[in-house]
Amino acid sequence: MSDSAALRAEILALSRRYFESLGRKTFEPGVSYIPVSGKVVDADDLHNLVDSSLDMWLTAGRYAKEFEKQLARRVGARKAVATTSGSAANLLAFSALTSPTLGDERIVAGSEVITVAAGFPTTVNPIVQQGCTPVFVDVELETHNLCLDQLEAAVSPKTRAVMVAHTLGNPFDARVVADFCRRHGLYFVEDSCDAFGATIDGQHVGTFGELGTLSFYPAHHITTGEGGAVFCRNARWQTILESFRDWGRDCWCPPGEDNTCGKRFCWQLGELPEGYDHKYIYSHIGYNLKLTDMQAAIGVSQLQKLDGFIEARRRNHALLTQSFREAGLEEYFILPRATAGTEPSWFGFVLTVRPDVAIDRNVLVRQLEERRIGTRLVFAGNLTRQPAYRDVHYRVATTLENTDHVMNRSFWLGCWPGITEEQIAYMTATTRDLAQAMLRQGAPL
Repeated sequence: MSDSAALRAEILALSRRYFESLGRKTFEPGVSYIPVSGKVVDADDLHNLVDSSLDMWLTAGRYAKEFEKQLARRVGARKAVATTSGSAANLLAFSALTSPTLGDERIVAGSEVITVAAGFPTTVNPIVQQGCTPVFVDVELETHNLCLDQLEAAVSPKTRAVMVAHTLGNPFDARVVADFCRRHGLYFVEDSCDAFGATIDGQHVGTFGELGTLSFYPAHHITTGEGGAVFCRNARWQTILESFRDWGRDCWCPPGEDNTCGKRFCWQLGELPEGYDHKYIYSHIGYNLKLTDMQAAIGVSQLQKLDGFIEARRRNHALLTQSFREAGLEEYFILPRATAGTEPSWFGFVLTVRPDVAIDRNVLVRQLEERRIGTRLVFAGNLTRQPAYRDVHYRVATTLENTDHVMNRSFWLGCWPGITEEQIAYMTATTRDLAQAMLRQGAPL
């Protein structure tokens, strides 16, 4: 073994020893904070991170290739394109639909795209950023997913796509949406950022439409720190996605490689002179949204633990549901319900104050936080009421009555793998006590 190889092995062994030397914190009710989400990492993750850093290859490399290959295999997609975040994945996915290479099938400015307002903004932002019009349908209160029976009312001659997220790991029925899109000749983009591992009749979410997206932010099912990916059906979509991700260039050579087409100086595209270097020919108005190899290295390790993470999320979600029912809290809150025919990969435990119950959601979440229980609202609540959308052109297909109810009366608690049974018992008892005290005091509706 060479000196460098021996040193590398020693460094990697020491990185494992370092991680294993770190202490574990104990939980003290009311003192220890219970995060609503978080990452679960181990010595294998640190080993891969250090291994990649020792290569000093600071952009996408060997780990990125392996990560993309394993991601595609994991969900049963043809290809996976890694990128810098779930938001970037949504931007790349929608941008791909506007590619000039699609000819008359490309989406152009002024087109309409069906989506929901009760969600995360970067599901909708790419629609606006490409000059298109979001068309909002309402959501169900038990699943917090789009109302499928409103899709037909949302269609117009300008409609070109449906782009919508699976809410908090609970899939909407993507079979119905895919069929709707086929009948109307629409593109279908699934934002699966909060639902990695969820299935519908055994098929992974993110694979029912042309494109699907994922996020690897620390709050999500696996993490690369920052990171995301787009799934696609075929090599044509992969080429378009990689072009938008890699500066918009026409060349498909990965970083550090040249002339894989064998005719780098033989192309003539646009009005460029013949023989112009293909590495500097641009076919899209693109970005630089590549994942680094160090991020991908963690992703490769995290993927090996995904099944365990999903199982823990499902177990915690089931325990929360059982605990809240046994505590009588279903009388006050609409508890989450899985969509029929699906196997969720839960991201959070969402609660909605019932319409006739005098519990002030805002007061409740502040009091939960004071008692060291992390909470989150259902993202933007209603995007049409957000200041950023004040001057955005959009259309509301029906009404957004439930969306407003979500904005005013919904929130969620953590069910990530770091949550323990002891913490769930404390979360349940505290929520019960606060809700009952609020009702005794006659809190306003």
